[in-house]
Formats: sequence, structure tokens, C-alpha cells
Amino acid sequence: MERLSRQSEDALGRVAEELVGNPVVSGALSRAFSAREKAVRAQEAAMGALGIPSAADIERLTRRLRSVSQRLEGVEDSLDRVEARIEALGSVPAAADGGQHRLETRLEEIGRDLAALREAVTPGEVVPPRSQERLTVTRAGQAGRSGGRKRAASSSRRSNSGTQRPS
Repeated sequence: MERLSRQSEDALGRVAEELVGNPVVSGALSRAFSAREKAVRAQEAAMGALGIPSAADIERLTRRLRSVSQRLEGVEDSLDRVEARIEALGSVPAAADGGQHRLETRLEEIGRDLAALREAVTPGEVVPPRSQERLTVTRAGQAGRSGGRKRAASSSRRSNSGTQRPS
């Protein structure tokens, strides 16, 4: 049985070689394949005109769908990681509240220290108005022409007397 099988395979192989080697048969095969390609293109054109997708269109769509599916899985994985982080942070507020309380306490201490410092620097004095915080002082030699020396002298007299008169 095995011998018969080998003999038939050998015979078929020889026939195929002779057919492929024959120029008439090989020309007919090439024309048949060419006609098949033309028929496939004509079929795709007709289906496209009717709005029906071809096999190639469906294959491209399938590849695109797989790609979108993989991207969506990646997005879902990222969302899962973000969700886990948010849940982990959700358990932190108890500790954060303690830190906020400590911060508020420290700010109150700093406020009291500033008030004590202000009292030590200017005990019982009234803080000068903002308009008087930045007075410019000129030298006596620069005042010159418009009677600046006279004004500077009267200004020093006023500051020595302790009372300020409007000018």
C-alpha cells in the first residue's frame, strides 16, 4: 500500500513538472491569474459603487478595531491605577487634618509673637499713618533756591517741639 502511494505521488509530481514546463500551460495559467485579479478589482469597484465593503475593507476595519481595543484596554488599566491612587489618598485625610491643626496652631503662635514684638518696639505709641511712613529727607545744601533752608529749619523746630502743625 505504501509503495502504491509513493508511486502515485511520484507520477503526479512528474505530470505537474511537465505541465509547468509546457509554455502553453504556463501561459494559460498566467492569463487565468490575470483574469482573476481583474475580476476581483471589478468586483471591489462594483461593491464600492453599491456601498458594500469589500473583503479588504473588512480586513482593514478588523485591524483598526483590534488596535482601538488594545488602546482601550491600556486606558482602562491606567484608570484602574488612578482609581487605586485616589482610594489610597482617601485614607490619608485623617493624618492631614492633624497636620492642618498643627499648622493653624503654629500660625496663631506666630501671630501672638508678632503682636508682642510690635508692642515691644512701639509701646503705647500710635502707629503713624501710611502716608507718613515714607518721608523723604533732603540735605540742607540741596534745598537751596526756594527757601529750603528756612523750611528745613522750621521743620526741625516742629519735630523738636513735639507738635505737628499743618503746613
